[in-house]
Amino acid sequence: MPFGGATVRFVQAAGWQKAMPYLLTGKKFDSQTALDLNLISEIAKDGTQLERAIEMAQEISAAAPLAVKALIAAATEAQLHGQQYAFDRMNSYLPALFASQDAMEGVMAMMQKRPPKFQGK
Repeated sequence: MPFGGATVRFVQAAGWQKAMPYLLTGKKFDSQTALDLNLISEIAKDGTQLERAIEMAQEISAAAPLAVKALIAAATEAQLHGQQYAFDRMNSYLPALFASQDAMEGVMAMMQKRPPKFQGK
């Protein structure tokens, strides 16, 4: 029996019908199958995995930190408490984000056609 959460997370990500044959048989699968099963978000070419991970981290770190933090919290709430709970709480994040200096910076950057310089404030 798989442990460490695979019996729950694999079924949640891939769905019962797709996950159970792998869970019940222990059958191995390749990266394309992992992508098809929603277990990974993308496939990097051999030898470029670290480069792609750093690129993705740079893309995320260029985003507004307060928005990234709120997005992670909202997505986590959906995973832990269900979609309805997350939808009900969604608006609780917006006032602080709209009132932030970063929101103003995002608008100014768009108007001035330049990359934003978010400060997390």
